[in-house]
Amino acid sequence: MSDLSRSRRLGVLAICCMSLFIVGIDSTAVNLAIPSIGRDLGASGSQLQWVVDAYTLVLASLLMLSGSMGDRIGRRRVFQVGLVLFGVGSICCSLAPNPGLLISARGLQAIGGSMLNPVAMSIITNTFRDPRERAQAIGMWGGVIGLSMALGPVIGGALVAGVGWRAIFWINVPVVAAAVILTGLFVPESRADRVRRLDPVAQALVVVMLTAVTYAIIEGGSLGWTSAIVLGCFAATLVAAAVLVRWELRRAEPLLDPRFFRSIPFSGAIVSAVVGFCAMAGFLFLNTLYLQDVRGMSALHAGLMTLPMAVSVAIVGPVSGRMVGDRGVRLPMCIAGIGIGLSAILLLRIDNHTSLVYLGFAYLCFGLGFGMLNAPITNSAMSGMPRAQAGVAAAIASTSRQVGGSLGVAVLPAIAFGQLHGSMAGGFASATHPAWIVMLGCAVVLVGLAFVLTGGIALRSGQRVAAELGAS
Repeated sequence: MSDLSRSRRLGVLAICCMSLFIVGIDSTAVNLAIPSIGRDLGASGSQLQWVVDAYTLVLASLLMLSGSMGDRIGRRRVFQVGLVLFGVGSICCSLAPNPGLLISARGLQAIGGSMLNPVAMSIITNTFRDPRERAQAIGMWGGVIGLSMALGPVIGGALVAGVGWRAIFWINVPVVAAAVILTGLFVPESRADRVRRLDPVAQALVVVMLTAVTYAIIEGGSLGWTSAIVLGCFAATLVAAAVLVRWELRRAEPLLDPRFFRSIPFSGAIVSAVVGFCAMAGFLFLNTLYLQDVRGMSALHAGLMTLPMAVSVAIVGPVSGRMVGDRGVRLPMCIAGIGIGLSAILLLRIDNHTSLVYLGFAYLCFGLGFGMLNAPITNSAMSGMPRAQAGVAAAIASTSRQVGGSLGVAVLPAIAFGQLHGSMAGGFASATHPAWIVMLGCAVVLVGLAFVLTGGIALRSGQRVAAELGAS
């Protein structure tokens, strides 16, 4: 791809961003539809959590496999297959007559989505060879992802209010069809120079580990935290994690290459993605319920309330990419932690009658923080990684985002529901306060990692790992 003109490279970037933009909108627009889905399909609280987490959980489980498959059989080919599956899954979601089938269709969507994010990042990494140009392209990509996730509630609210919740899935189909055609016309095929072996045992262990811990957290409130099923799921999580580590250390070509995690910038980026997206997913889920079920807003009005967040993400996302390319990751990471933390502090004071201006300012702060987060995470995770393993490295980074999102939807609502005594309208606002403390903790971790990722020891560890991976 080194002979591509600049306009062709920018075209490839635009196609990848367009495809992922609709995926990002879908993933967060569903949050605004949660109350409507619950009323229309008669879904329980845990079923509504699964409508969101079925997608993120399947996505997280398959991202690494999809990234390595792109390196193996062709990134353009896998990207197009992912688009088709995502479109078919969207159609099935729009037609679902009950919660069970909707959750299953969300899983099908996620199978397709797992082939988009890491493969698109691998395509971008192999298209932009100049380090500075690549950092800027990654920053733009990260900004688009952040913007799509922020705009999702606004667009979702408008669609739910104007047409119905099923329209959220209808809009995916024409965009997917256009992306499939444009990808075939303009995106060159590429694959890794050296094909890695498949690792089905590790893939199965990842699925067991993520599914068990998510199920235990979501169902713990209704089944009881000391029930045999919940305790068994937590035990299965620990056993799967221990076996996975032992198995991967003995593999010549593991699914999760342990050498990646010897790089402090890479490991720090993974942790940053988990805590940052945990805050984002929990924030969206809880505020959707608060605005509609406590404040009595329509889906459209609730979506419009998130405009301050969407606008701030739109503004600072591209700025973050340029900052990373010009000055490194420390400053945008610090701003991300400070913005999310300030939002958490403000939300600790909400009640049933909190001023809308106050809420808007809290959402603005969150958007400023989250908008700064994607570019430094992606750049830290990808810096120094050989192009031959770009798909796997990108998949691990993308998996960490989805794991964080799954945990956010599982943990923060579980905390809030556990504190709820009485009706949603009467006590939900105060019940969310402990969840905002968790979000504040996530922000503190982000600020600390901003300095850990950029220290001399961290940078030297990244250089050693890059040299080791490049020589192997």
